[in-house]
Amino acid sequence: MKKIPLGRTDLSVSHLCLGTMTYGNQTSEADAQSQIEMALDAGINFIDTAEMYPVNPVSAETVGRSEEILGRWFARSKRRAEVVLASKITGAGQMAVRNGAPITGASLTRVVDTALARLQTDYIDVFQLHWPNRGSYHFRQNWRFDPSAQNRAITQAHMIEVQETAQDLITQGKIRHIALSNESTWGTALWLRLAEELGLPRVCSIQNEYSLLCRTADTDLAELLVNENVTLLAFSPVAAGLLTGKYAGDVTPEDSRRALNPELGGRISPRVFDAVAAYLGIAARHGLDPAQMAIAWTLTRPFPTLPIIGATTTAQLANALKAADLTLAPEVLADIAIAHRAHPQPY
Repeated sequence: MKKIPLGRTDLSVSHLCLGTMTYGNQTSEADAQSQIEMALDAGINFIDTAEMYPVNPVSAETVGRSEEILGRWFARSKRRAEVVLASKITGAGQMAVRNGAPITGASLTRVVDTALARLQTDYIDVFQLHWPNRGSYHFRQNWRFDPSAQNRAITQAHMIEVQETAQDLITQGKIRHIALSNESTWGTALWLRLAEELGLPRVCSIQNEYSLLCRTADTDLAELLVNENVTLLAFSPVAAGLLTGKYAGDVTPEDSRRALNPELGGRISPRVFDAVAAYLGIAARHGLDPAQMAIAWTLTRPFPTLPIIGATTTAQLANALKAADLTLAPEVLADIAIAHRAHPQPY
């Protein structure tokens, strides 16, 4: 599998990343470990997890379970050295995790130490801030986003505190790099400027939602990613399953993510199924698997993009892995561009 540099780091990562957010509830430990081995055997060397995983739902009883499953696999397999490992500290307001406490230098240190113990490793390659303390417009919050209460001085002081703590953790060998998630273009630019001015750790990537149905990264963020050489880690590249076709016609299969989360985190809207039908039609006309087409499309973008593929089952993962070898013809890309103009931002 092709490998690319992660931002400006010395890390070389597969251009597909394995996501683990279902490990420990929808995906059993045995199936999760089978998925890890399938992914590595296919050439993936990049695995992403988080403090609060699994999701659907996030609960205090399951916080950290995905990290623990990975840790037991590392201990059993002795293959930790083959993996570029990413995890995250949960942002402010998620009451199931540390009672909703915000990210601070002290909490970052504690969470990294806890993650190292769960993951049964001495270091984490990329440690991400799951979302900013000041709030975010991601996860459909863009419809009511209001930044007017933000305080720039508080935000900047917080960023410096976190970067200084990250530097200490890097010096100790506990993490190698720091990164962002669910951040804005302005926020990312400020993180980068402070790192440059103060000689503090530079963020290498930003993990935001990105797919044929969610293209908020296409303009201002895209420009930043290119000019600052920051990699977009695109989560939900098949739009929580919508782009696989399994929900077409507004159906809900048993044991699917939608059976647990009927609105798919706000992705079900009056316009979404028309957009889904357009992309399923393109795949059908060109003889493509729709999920593979959706994942392969993210690899065509004019800014550094790396999709995170998560799967409930090994069969789903086996199908998604085939996107790594799929090159979309110009005719397919042209049809996708037409569909996007007809169905922009359907949720």
